[in-house]
Amino acid sequence: MVVGVLAFAIGFTAGLRCFTAPAAIGVAARWGSLHLANTWLAFLGYAWTPWLLTGAAVGEIVNDKLPNTPSRKSPPQFTFRIVSGALSGASVGAVSGCPFSGMFAGILGAIAGTFSGASGRQKLVRIFGGRELWAALSEDLVTILMVILVLLCVVKE
Repeated sequence: MVVGVLAFAIGFTAGLRCFTAPAAIGVAARWGSLHLANTWLAFLGYAWTPWLLTGAAVGEIVNDKLPNTPSRKSPPQFTFRIVSGALSGASVGAVSGCPFSGMFAGILGAIAGTFSGASGRQKLVRIFGGRELWAALSEDLVTILMVILVLLCVVKE
C-alpha cells in the first residue's frame, strides 16, 4: 500500500516536471540510497545516467520558463510524462519487489500530475497577477520538494 502511494507520488512529480523524478532516482541509485542494482532498472544508477537525467531536468526547468514552450498536455510532452512516471514508479516499486505495480501507480500519478499541474499553474498565474514566472517557479519548488520527500520515504523502507 505504502509503495503504491509513493510510486503514485513520484509519478505525479513526473507529470509536473518530466525529468526531475528520474533524475532524482538516478542520483539516489548512484549514491546507493535506492537499491536498483539487481533489477532491470539498474541502468538508472550507472555512472553517466544521473548526470544525463539531471542535465535534462535542468534544461526542462529552464525551457519551461520560455514563452513558446508547448503545453504539457500536447501528445509528445504527455507521452514523455507517462513514460517518466512509469519508469520512476517502477523504480520506487522495485525497492520492495513490486516494479510492475509501481509502474502502474507511476503512470496514474503522471496522468494526475499532468492535468493537476496544468490546472494549478493557471490558478497560480491568476494568484500572482498574471506573472507566469512566479507560477512556474512555485511549481518547480513543489516538484523538487515532493521528489525529495518521496525518496526519503522510500529509502527508509
